[in-house]
Amino acid sequence: MMDVNTRDDLFTRVFVIDEHVGAGQRLDVFLSNELEGYSRSGIQKLIQAGYVTVNDRPQKASYHLRIGDVVRCELARLSPSTELVIEPIDIPLDILYEDEWVIVINKPPGLVVHPGAGQVDYTLVHGLLHHCGSLASVGAPLRPGIVHRLDQGTSGVMVVAKTDKAYFNLIDQFKNHTVEKIYLAVLWGVPPAELSPIVTLIDRHPVNRKKMAVSKTKGREAVTRWKILRDWGIFSLVEARPVTGRTHQIRVHFSHIHHPVVGDELYGNHKTRCKNLRHEAIRKIVMNIDHQMLHATSISFDHPESGERLSFSAPPPKDMQNLIDYLNELDKLGILRARRD
Repeated sequence: MMDVNTRDDLFTRVFVIDEHVGAGQRLDVFLSNELEGYSRSGIQKLIQAGYVTVNDRPQKASYHLRIGDVVRCELARLSPSTELVIEPIDIPLDILYEDEWVIVINKPPGLVVHPGAGQVDYTLVHGLLHHCGSLASVGAPLRPGIVHRLDQGTSGVMVVAKTDKAYFNLIDQFKNHTVEKIYLAVLWGVPPAELSPIVTLIDRHPVNRKKMAVSKTKGREAVTRWKILRDWGIFSLVEARPVTGRTHQIRVHFSHIHHPVVGDELYGNHKTRCKNLRHEAIRKIVMNIDHQMLHATSISFDHPESGERLSFSAPPPKDMQNLIDYLNELDKLGILRARRD
């Protein structure tokens, strides 16, 4: 499937259906999966009103998409999933850089980026609106200025657009893969270096719709380059550089090669793995981890106004750094090596 954001109409999203994504799905289901912040019922009303077309013709919400279909929808006409009005909230922000076009922040773990089905208040967007006054007005109504996301349990560096011009410029940079992102992750075990890069298709999980999964036949291509920074035997620290930006990509990929991110219950069965740890002190520490040990440590992009290449970085959150330091100390004592079996 191709997602085409045309330059003549910046409020129009165009999808070209292919054999990997969309084919066979209902029109309303497809759009509710692709357009975050929009409910299925809201999309159904707008399909009925003619603001969504397939091959330039109105279709019913129940229409099943076919390979080659061109789906066009007017984002400016779509309503958010609820009648929410985002009220600014004074939330502490770790600001790394700010000017009149962009703001770069270090998101803490646990903070949701924007309102959605599971979280309607106290999100990063609420805090940004309080601090900035306004953000880019285009895009989904519940995620103003948001050009990329970090999962709730993932920490690290994010860039947010404050103007519409900056928004579209950054969106283009992400689509053209000129934005460079580097992550740090603590993994269970030590994956073989020859498995880098990981190249798969990623699609929605066939049973648990809250999860993503590697698929052999459908989905979008996902590429993650990585290298080992520290080998602790029973754990490892890796640097990951996602070439693509699929939902949960890094977490799905490391789970796929049987070395999930520590703390990731959704993709790594964290609690079960903890019970199998032989070293009691390590087991107690790892059992208390309440989010995935995944941190976006740096981001580089071209400034949307000046074109200057900018780079920003942030250290891991305290709990992740404490885990890394503790594993380093145990490794010096040879404890981890003795128990790596």
